[in-house]
Amino acid sequence: MTRTAELTGELERAVMDAVWAADAPVSAYDVKAQLELQGRTPAVTTLLTVLTRLEKRGLVVSDRSMRPHHYTPVTSRAAHVAELMHDVLGTSLDRTAVLTRFVGGVSAEDAAVLRRLLERAE
Repeated sequence: MTRTAELTGELERAVMDAVWAADAPVSAYDVKAQLELQGRTPAVTTLLTVLTRLEKRGLVVSDRSMRPHHYTPVTSRAAHVAELMHDVLGTSLDRTAVLTRFVGGVSAEDAAVLRRLLERAE
């Protein structure tokens, strides 16, 4: 089983949130501008380091044909989270217990969504 790359640290999560929120490929300068709107002031070199690490871990791809380089997410946020959920479930020795615990902790609204999705899947 291939493990999905997890986001480690607040800055990685903030950078990926900015990349996922964009409707087009983004540069480190675009990410910096987005983070500054949130009151964060990371250096562009720091953001380039984070984006390079995210690329090595398969979370973003870069277009190096232009300057500055632009980054695009490999998958959507929803697909990434779903892959993480599958990875975690796959590591469990007792899948039924994990699913029971998960379902017991969801809101009534989320439970209704799960029911509809399961009915459609059948």
